[in-house]
Amino acid sequence: MMNRLRESRWAYILLSILLAFVFWYYVRAELDPSQPTWFREVEVEVINGNVLTRQGLTVSDLSVDTVNLYIEAPASIREALIRSRTELKVTVDVSRCVEGENKLSYDIVWPENVNVENNNNVVVRERTPDVITVTVDKLYTQTFDVEFQLKGSVAKGYQAGTAVLSPESVVVSGSAEQVSQVAKVVAILEEEDLDERFAGDLPLTLLDANGNELTDLEVTLDTESVYVVLPVVVVKEVPLTVNIIPGGGATEDDVKIDIEPDTITVSGAEEDLANLTEISLGSIDLSKVLGTTSIPMSIALDPSLENVSGITSAVVTVTVEGLATRSIDVDNITPSSDIPSGYTVNFATQVKTVTVRGKQEAVDALDASQIRIVADLSNIASVGTYPVPVKVYVDADGVGVVGEYSIVVNVSR
Repeated sequence: MMNRLRESRWAYILLSILLAFVFWYYVRAELDPSQPTWFREVEVEVINGNVLTRQGLTVSDLSVDTVNLYIEAPASIREALIRSRTELKVTVDVSRCVEGENKLSYDIVWPENVNVENNNNVVVRERTPDVITVTVDKLYTQTFDVEFQLKGSVAKGYQAGTAVLSPESVVVSGSAEQVSQVAKVVAILEEEDLDERFAGDLPLTLLDANGNELTDLEVTLDTESVYVVLPVVVVKEVPLTVNIIPGGGATEDDVKIDIEPDTITVSGAEEDLANLTEISLGSIDLSKVLGTTSIPMSIALDPSLENVSGITSAVVTVTVEGLATRSIDVDNITPSSDIPSGYTVNFATQVKTVTVRGKQEAVDALDASQIRIVADLSNIASVGTYPVPVKVYVDADGVGVVGEYSIVVNVSR
């Protein structure tokens, strides 16, 4: 008997639960009772501002940015509104505003997926505030050059080039008070470890005079983004070299070369730098170097490369080591065979002192008779007394002439 009573009791409990659920479902589905709810901080959106712009006016301030709505609606719609809370907003139409303060009512924009328009049971019981004060001022515009800022980084061994922006400037419009707060308009790239060219659209950011971002200004821009191309190139440190021309009894083995600076940093495309192992400054003729000589030489680069260091010249110091020099008076002076027709040439210089260089024993053994001076008379074109260049020849091994020479000639016709 007791078991039957217990079974009957549990049956009644289950039946009660089932009946309660059915009743709740009936109330929900059939009656759908209305419930009031506060929807707070509903965003205010200004519409038809372009009408003001055409009149040279602009909205400079709103008394509030959000409103509170006390809405009574059937439970199903109330829950749908809560789910779509971010899509609920109000709009204020400024098309008929005049300069100064305008007190306007506002319209509610319901979420698209909530069927409110045809439901008479949805009632807005209270609005806080009832109206919005819209302040309208004269429209002020200012043009800013867009600046590029790289807040990210380039990969090791790479360097960012000069960014190209399109458009290069932007027009900021709004009230004079609002626009005057803008000091810079920048496009910011925040990508890290760039190892190739960047090309793409970047949003524009407004900064004040202290470099702080302005986020709450009531201004408009004629473009919200710019297209940025940022070259990213390889950076490489490359040694500087010189080509040594043997002469004056000296070879490359007889000199010490010092270049200051001895390297520069260049940048360029990876394929352009792949085989670049040195940069030549040019040639140095040892026949024109005596002792220690410092020679400034310019640094020339291929147009495809950029001189990152910015150094445009280097000083090459050449020191001849281990060789002896000797000055010898030479009287063996002869003309070249190409004296211009109709001219007669006499040498005013009868003896010329020349400097020779080589190993000590070779220099000591050299005799003046082994040195010949040949005058270049090919460019004679007028009479008179003047210098002409000469070439000095040494008929001995291991010895060379250092320097450049000339003699004075008397030319007549």
